[in-house]
Amino acid sequence: MNNGIENKVILITGGSTGLGAATAKFLAARGAKVAVAARRKEKLDAVVAQITAAGGTARAYELDVTDKAQVEAVVAATVRDFGKVDVLINNAGLMPIRPMAEVNTDEWDAMIDVNLKGTLYGIAAVLPRFFAQGDGHIINLSSVAGVKVFAPGGTVYSGTKFAVRAISEGLRQEVGDKIRVTSIEPGAVDSELKYSTSGTAAETVLNFYKDAIPAESVARAIAFAIEQPADVDINEIVLRPTRQEF
Repeated sequence: MNNGIENKVILITGGSTGLGAATAKFLAARGAKVAVAARRKEKLDAVVAQITAAGGTARAYELDVTDKAQVEAVVAATVRDFGKVDVLINNAGLMPIRPMAEVNTDEWDAMIDVNLKGTLYGIAAVLPRFFAQGDGHIINLSSVAGVKVFAPGGTVYSGTKFAVRAISEGLRQEVGDKIRVTSIEPGAVDSELKYSTSGTAAETVLNFYKDAIPAESVARAIAFAIEQPADVDINEIVLRPTRQEF
């Protein structure tokens, strides 16, 4: 097996369920050594058990991406345990949908901390290591809501995802001669993300996700970006359910 993925060490935040877990299993099946990190250790352990039972290699690391010291510690632990990190997938995210008029600043803070700061903390932890080894790949999960503002209700969420997309492109321009940078913009994907909404828009969000595509669909897109030869950088991938208009 020599597919551009085999033996790469890939760290995935938000790796305990949904898109992160599906991507971990998909990449491990193609020979990657996978580090999954998230807050719920028991769910991470279940993902690792499934990967190892299938003959793959994986380890679990408890992580709150809003704590930059923890992010640095998990990257350091991954390097200690696997010898290096080749790819970081910044996947951890929140999506509480609520009209801005309801002024839930706690939700705004949470989205900024997880979606935006969590992504930046991951970048900060791997960049020096990628520079030292002369290569690396950062994959940031944005959203179609980072391409078109999802409003009413998703205005702040869109703000964080537009920011992730902008940071990805700016980072590519700054470090692209050595480090690959990819922004993934999925539409409705079957995962726990839809349950982030607990307010008045909860039913609307669940209805929107009735046509969601499987998480494995995004895992395939991520694998496509990773498996390219070193001189090819897939900068952006937008994918959504065929029936999704937004």
